Amino acid sequence: MMLEDEHEGNGSLVGKSQQYLGEKQQANGKPVTNGKGEDSVKQEANGKCDMSRKILTMYSWQEIQRHNQEADQWLVINRKVYDVTDWAKRHPGGHRVLNHYAGEDATDVFRAMHLKLDIVKLYLEPLLIGELAPEEPSQERNKNPQLVEDFQELRRTLEAMNMFKANWMFFFLHLAQILILETLAWLMVWHFGNGWLMTIFISFLLLISQVQSFFLQHDSGHLSVFTNSKWNHLMQKFLMSHLKGLSAKWWNNQHFQHHVKTNIYPKDPDIDVGPLFLVGDLQPVKYGKKKIKFIDYEKQHLYFYMVGIPLLVPLYFNIKSIQLMYLQRCWEDIAWVSSFYIRHFIMLGPFYGIFGTILLIYGVKFLESAWMIYVTQMSHIPMKMSREENRDWFSTQVLATCNIEQSFFNDWFTGHVNFQIEHHLFPTMPRHNYHKVAPLVRSLCAKHGLPYVSKPMLEAFGDIVRALKKSAALWRDAYYET
Repeated sequence: MMLEDEHEGNGSLVGKSQQYLGEKQQANGKPVTNGKGEDSVKQEANGKCDMSRKILTMYSWQEIQRHNQEADQWLVINRKVYDVTDWAKRHPGGHRVLNHYAGEDATDVFRAMHLKLDIVKLYLEPLLIGELAPEEPSQERNKNPQLVEDFQELRRTLEAMNMFKANWMFFFLHLAQILILETLAWLMVWHFGNGWLMTIFISFLLLISQVQSFFLQHDSGHLSVFTNSKWNHLMQKFLMSHLKGLSAKWWNNQHFQHHVKTNIYPKDPDIDVGPLFLVGDLQPVKYGKKKIKFIDYEKQHLYFYMVGIPLLVPLYFNIKSIQLMYLQRCWEDIAWVSSFYIRHFIMLGPFYGIFGTILLIYGVKFLESAWMIYVTQMSHIPMKMSREENRDWFSTQVLATCNIEQSFFNDWFTGHVNFQIEHHLFPTMPRHNYHKVAPLVRSLCAKHGLPYVSKPMLEAFGDIVRALKKSAALWRDAYYET
């Protein structure tokens, strides 16, 4: 069955009445303009999709779901069907992100992960191959259409409330805090020398700077803080690679997979941590039945303290970062990461020497690792982990995440990702707005009978260990089962 579908000359994929994927607008209804850096992108994309008419084939969900392999990837966005097989290799978020949604409806995840739709939609146009047949539902039949509609209505409400508009001063002050701490550390050692007490104090300043740099990079990876995308790209490189010494491309590829398929094994790299640790209910049983015992998993909660906490950032993160930069020849990231070490050798080398400077850098990373492990894992490890169940976006994120009770200290200590549920539902939302939208999210959870978990921070810390012990018990039972 064929259908002629007319499109406007600007390459818009949706009609004016479809606000959910319509043109990005301000509250006053005027379209948002982008910086000059994006004009060339628009011109390039328009050149590729300068077509006024397209013949669209009508597809059923049964047909679409067959195209779910790496060499054959289709997905649905707002009832339109796209073949992203060739585009996946050039996708800025990494090819695996698209593959994770092959054969599925990606409307909500597409909207969640892209802030500037007017740019992204232009690149979608050449990939358009058809649309859902009129008798087909907008989502797969196993999904709750009322919940999907309610969530999309919630997002429209939040957009009307300007909840996705970033406060530049908020992020500027956080960047200023980081630069002041870095400068203060150098001035202290320059003025007072490199005694033990001074070294401890300097390490403390650098520790706070490193963690806050991570939080701010986390923001820049999701937000277009600048209207010009080139400046936003530059900010990511500066924060992750220059201030932290890690590849920004590696981080984005890993982190975006975590966001789109949270706690789904093996699509979420954050929970695919075997053979060092076994998490959730499925992975331990799998290892146990296959009689796999790389370590004594019954003691993995102790192993977590001895190995996982101290070595995640200084060892695992750095190895993975270097591996990606080397294998993919990411010369830009290599240059930025090199600048991290050059800066430290210039600032601290005259006082500590080469060996002492390296020791100080990785001593700070050792401390940072414990901080980051608790902040990132307390909201996920104790929560539901499963294989692909093809749930709707709202249910997937709510079941896989939990919040930590709000306080001034908790907000600062976690970089506001104590509102992990809101952060995962709306990744491009500025974190200073999470607390404002939390009551609305909680209300939607109550309406549809979904848990909205919020707990004290110390309880959340303890839940990490309790979850590891539970997984270890499942492995033990399967391993010793006759």
